[in-house]
Amino acid sequence: MAETHQDSGGAGGDFDLSQFYQIFFEEAGENLDQMEQMLLNLNLETADDEELNGIFRCAHSVKGGAATFGFADVAELTHQMESLLDRLRRHELQPNAAMVDVLLESADASRSLLARHQAGDEGEAMPTGDLVRRISELAAGGAPAPKAASAPVPAVVAKPVQSAPVAPSSSSGSGRSIEIKIGPLERPEQADAIKELFRDIPGLGQIHVLESDRADTRIFAVETSSTDEDLLDLFAFHVSRDKVIISAVENDVPTSPQSVDQGQAEGTAFGFFDGSPGAPSQSGVPEPSGGALVVESLAAQKAAPKAQAAAAAQPEAATIRVAISKVDQLINLVGELVITQAMLAQNSRALDPAIYQQLLTGLADLDRNTRDLQESVMSIRMIPMSIVFSRFPRMLRDLAGKLGKKVDFVTQGEATELDKGLVEKITDPLTHLVRNSCDHGVEMPGDRIAAGKSETGTITLSASHQGGSIVIEVRDDGRGLSRTKILSKAKERGLDVSDQMSDAEVWQLIFAPGFSTAAVVTDVSGRGVGMDVVKRNIAALNGTVEIDSAEGYGMKVSVRLPLTLAIMDGMSVGVGEEVYILPLSSVVESFQVKADAVSTVGQGSQLVKVRDEYMPVIELEKVFQIPRFDFEKSSDIMVVVEADGSRVALLVDELLGQQQVVVKNLESNYRKVPNVSGATILGDGKVALILDTGALVRRSRH
Repeated sequence: MAETHQDSGGAGGDFDLSQFYQIFFEEAGENLDQMEQMLLNLNLETADDEELNGIFRCAHSVKGGAATFGFADVAELTHQMESLLDRLRRHELQPNAAMVDVLLESADASRSLLARHQAGDEGEAMPTGDLVRRISELAAGGAPAPKAASAPVPAVVAKPVQSAPVAPSSSSGSGRSIEIKIGPLERPEQADAIKELFRDIPGLGQIHVLESDRADTRIFAVETSSTDEDLLDLFAFHVSRDKVIISAVENDVPTSPQSVDQGQAEGTAFGFFDGSPGAPSQSGVPEPSGGALVVESLAAQKAAPKAQAAAAAQPEAATIRVAISKVDQLINLVGELVITQAMLAQNSRALDPAIYQQLLTGLADLDRNTRDLQESVMSIRMIPMSIVFSRFPRMLRDLAGKLGKKVDFVTQGEATELDKGLVEKITDPLTHLVRNSCDHGVEMPGDRIAAGKSETGTITLSASHQGGSIVIEVRDDGRGLSRTKILSKAKERGLDVSDQMSDAEVWQLIFAPGFSTAAVVTDVSGRGVGMDVVKRNIAALNGTVEIDSAEGYGMKVSVRLPLTLAIMDGMSVGVGEEVYILPLSSVVESFQVKADAVSTVGQGSQLVKVRDEYMPVIELEKVFQIPRFDFEKSSDIMVVVEADGSRVALLVDELLGQQQVVVKNLESNYRKVPNVSGATILGDGKVALILDTGALVRRSRH
């Protein structure tokens, strides 16, 4: 293909495009993801121009970048996609399911090809000949009627930077003649790329090369129905706006032997030729009503209003790409700063406020600023759950089609934010749960109708904040879990079960390794297969999994996770000579208790009555076997904590206060300790254990 410039990587070694490869791969991946989402949300009956233009822009951006960096296979495939999408957005074809299928497959193929290039072209390239053939057949299969072809269609120009629809410059489809001067150019390939835009985008217009008196400047005569601003946005990928000058001319576009469309036959793949659909008419072109110089030369731009310069810079200033390693390093440094601030605060408590008023005021400001800094830095790592949710519509569409089922996918709470590290680790367990809901939860359409349901099942994925945790739920309105089947299967496997078990205990059986009630093994996991891995992965994130099900009505799996694993607010409690940290989000209340308020039941278990509610008592002194040297002192303070929907009262010696703590992974630095989720460094340099309230609550149940 002409747009692949293998030598643009730096002729003579003075310019190396490889330094921009990573940015291109990231942006191409984002564009393909965005295109996939728009294709999945496309209403085939009522597709509007903005939806079709948005999909086209994504394909065009990937094609332009691939062509610039010399990835010919990606550029060829996305060019074919672009041709089909162009006919759709110009309403020459009606979108259908087959088109959506082939475009989704092409997006997958483009990802595969890009991944291969990113890995240094290792391995065999994925063949795309069949996809190209299918796209070409679909693009040619819905040719417009002769009457429709006689009236030129106004051009709708893809705008890679802006997302708003581009309005045609005139309703009649008439073109205008302009002159475009581009320069000074660092590389002549930039001008070639501009020419190829007119070749590759149907309806954009015709371009002819004019002579230039400077070697680094190119001048083109263009006939187009697009506005100057549309053209500038389109050129922006290849050349900066300040190097483009557009001016109106008073005569028709001359015919030049250097015209890029010379020698091409009508109806070929790149067709901007006489009589091609959407091309400006070659006869009877009206005189332009007047053209304005939209972007001045570099010298003239210095005198432009500052607002214009700020507007041009806005897209680049809106976001910045930073390596995750740098963000992690920043978070670690903020964590050390929090520890240092806590040390200063602790050491300053004995100072006389009258003498050290200014120092104590500065330390108070440091405390406030440290907290604000910590919240700001942590927000950098927080990303919305929509990043996770966005991968499931495509997966469900393919899976439901493969299984012959009809499924609606509903998401709630997409804006709920979670730490990036947790998002990466929770994606696989959620994928397994969603696949199981589709495969073994939602029934076949005929079975649903027979059961009095609609033939289309619904799978709901929701996320919400509850206290200091995030709760992610996967719900379906399918057949639900069968208590009888699960108990029968458990007995077959020799598990210790009984018919008197509660429903909640029966549902927990599906987390046993290799447990499944599926009658037929398919390539899609049966409900229960791999669920032990799901639970283990979530438990490794200090999370919990709960199941609620009603046979015939559906099933709900709730995953509860901490918002972040880095810094948290905690309450310090003292037991003997030890200090423990309770996550503040789990603390409900604290109170002083008398010995006669505690009742002993069963084999040494204790209960305390709090406002007509009895709750288990856990003595931290016994749990952690803390030696006591002050025998006269007794624990008489209880802290009520809540986890997994249950409450327990922890018996402690004293409350030391609230503070921010930096969470350190105890397992990676020492070993896993029961009932402990992590450790932190206190202001005096001592290590304090962070208690796992969920494990303590579960301990009280046994």
